[in-house]
Amino acid sequence: MLSFKKYLFVALLMVVSCTSVSAASQSKDESSEVDVKEIVLGHMSDAYEWHITTWNGVHVSIPLPVILYSEHSGWHIFLSSEFHHASGGEYEGFYIDNATGKIYEHVSGVAGGVKPWDFSITKDVVQIWFVVFIMLGIFISSARWYKKHKSFDESPKGLVGLVEMFVMMVNDDIIKACIGEKHYKPYAPFLLTVFFFIFLTNLMGLIPTFPGGANVTGHIVVTFFLAMCTFLLVNLFGNKEYWKEIFWPDVPTWLKVPVPLMPVIEFFGILTKPFALMVRLFANMMGGHAIILASACVIFITCQVGMGIGAPMTVFSFALMVFMNCLELLVAFIQAYVFTMLSSIFIGLAHPEHHK
Repeated sequence: MLSFKKYLFVALLMVVSCTSVSAASQSKDESSEVDVKEIVLGHMSDAYEWHITTWNGVHVSIPLPVILYSEHSGWHIFLSSEFHHASGGEYEGFYIDNATGKIYEHVSGVAGGVKPWDFSITKDVVQIWFVVFIMLGIFISSARWYKKHKSFDESPKGLVGLVEMFVMMVNDDIIKACIGEKHYKPYAPFLLTVFFFIFLTNLMGLIPTFPGGANVTGHIVVTFFLAMCTFLLVNLFGNKEYWKEIFWPDVPTWLKVPVPLMPVIEFFGILTKPFALMVRLFANMMGGHAIILASACVIFITCQVGMGIGAPMTVFSFALMVFMNCLELLVAFIQAYVFTMLSSIFIGLAHPEHHK
């Protein structure tokens, strides 16, 4: 109910904005046009500050620590707000490139900027910390409940009961079922952590303002790291039968020697599995955020044309945004479920039984 009231309030604000824009349409210039590309990519990309809102042309943001190491000038630590206070947007020889959004350094005698080693605490990093602290709070409080109660005394309720439902579902229906009764236990902690991390990160990304709104799983670097963790677990702990099926599969000999056709195909499959994990999560989350942001931009674009078309399009775009947010709630769970399930399947395939 609170979520619906929040969306209703946002819709009313958008209608008021449309009215004011339409009244001033005779005097607007090119600079007042809505830049859809900048809005969508700006909200979906990482940043050195956490932008909250813009009020009367003033950007309200939370500056984040910038930590750089330059081979020419050593270590530099300062807040990202220094870029806005410094003349020309350059501070201690560093500047943010508008095209890439990355920090570069002006070095005398070198054409163009030089990219330093960047260890900055960006918006996505802070979002990940929030998710980690939320996970610690949830699981530590659940562990304390189980420490004080015996499993046969009473069933957990509230948050602990919800956590138990998710844990039992993922552990029994996904991990144990896909990996097998014999081998699932060493991998259960990792897979449960991955599931809750992706699920909570996706949910935090749907919150429009601080401390949410970061598109963490919509960045290929994050999904690449998660896929690489699964890749290492599969290939470092796979048994000898797994490697035998790759380099000497049970196929006719002419498919293995003198031309190792099947081993090459099987080896290529080792690389395609983490690639599928990485791209699937990245593309789905990035696409969902892009559609929601683009729907919001439609409101302001049509309002600049006039209230005749702006008012009905506001209602339509608002309804579309509500629908997409509800759909994204489902997608947030499905993507965590699918990533965990595929990781469990790949790990299970790395532990085949010996065939006599």
